[in-house]
Amino acid sequence: MVACHRSAWVALAVVWPAVPCAALGVTQPAGPIAVAERLILINATGIMLVVVLPVIVLTLAFAWRYRASNTTAVYRPDWDHSGQVELVVWAIPAMVVLLLSGVGWIGSHQLDPARRLESSVAPLRIEVASLDWKWLFIYPDQGIASVNELTIPAGTPIEFTLTSATVMNAFFIPQLGSQIYTMPHMADRLNLLADRAGDYVGFSAHFSGSGFADMRFAVHAVPAAAFPAWVRSVHAAGAPLDTPAYAALARPGTAPAATYGSVDPDLFGRIVGQTAPAAAMPQDVTNVR
Repeated sequence: MVACHRSAWVALAVVWPAVPCAALGVTQPAGPIAVAERLILINATGIMLVVVLPVIVLTLAFAWRYRASNTTAVYRPDWDHSGQVELVVWAIPAMVVLLLSGVGWIGSHQLDPARRLESSVAPLRIEVASLDWKWLFIYPDQGIASVNELTIPAGTPIEFTLTSATVMNAFFIPQLGSQIYTMPHMADRLNLLADRAGDYVGFSAHFSGSGFADMRFAVHAVPAAAFPAWVRSVHAAGAPLDTPAYAALARPGTAPAATYGSVDPDLFGRIVGQTAPAAAMPQDVTNVR
C-alpha cells in the first residue's frame, strides 16, 4: 500500500498540469474528509495509469516498429493466438478493476456523510436549507441564522442537517469535502471539519434554475475561541428570522450575505415538512418569451 501511495503521487505529478484551476480546491484539502477523498482520487488515478501509460507507450512503439520503412520488422499474417498475450490482456484490467473496487468500497464506508467524526470536541449543529437561489444556515443551539455566509469554528466537528425548500440541489465545499444533495421533504446528514482557520468557497453543484450560478457562499473557519464572539455579534446586530422574514427570503432571487440575530426554533422543521411559507418554483427558462 505504501508503494502504491508513492506511485500515486508520481502519477499526480504527471497529470497535475492538466488539472483546471477551478478544481484545485479538491486537491488543497483543509479537513480530514477532504484529505481522505484526495487520497482516493490519487490512488485511483495511479491505479488507472498502470494501464493507460503502458498502452500509450506501446501504441507509439508499435507504430514506430512496424512502420513501412522498417524492413527488419517481421510480417506474420498467419499469427492468430498467444496464451501469454491473452493472460496479460485480461489479467491486468481485472486487477485494476479489483483494486478500484476495493478503494471505492472501503472509501464509501469510511466516508459515509452521516458518520460522525471522532473528536474530543463537542460538535456544532447547523441546519441548511437551499432556496431559490441562496443558502440558509440555521444554528439551532445558538438561535441565530445566516444567508450565503457560513461561519464555523476550526477544529470542531460540524453536523449538518440539510434539506431543500423547493427543488433538489447540491451542497459542496470542495476543501472540506463530500458533496451532498438537498431534497424537499427530506433531511440529509453530513459531517465535516475544518482543520485550520481560513476562508473557503462553497457553492451549488446541481442546476436548479436561472439563478443557480450565483448560489455561492463564503465559509469562514475562525479560531474556536473567536466563535462565541461572532455569535454574540450576530445576536446584537442581526434582525429576527420570523415567518414574515422567511417568506420574503424564500422568494425566488439571489440575495447578499446577511445574518439574523434570532430565529424561529421550528422553522427548519417546517421547511422540511413544507409547511413554511412556500417559495415559488423556479421558472422554466425555456418558456420565457
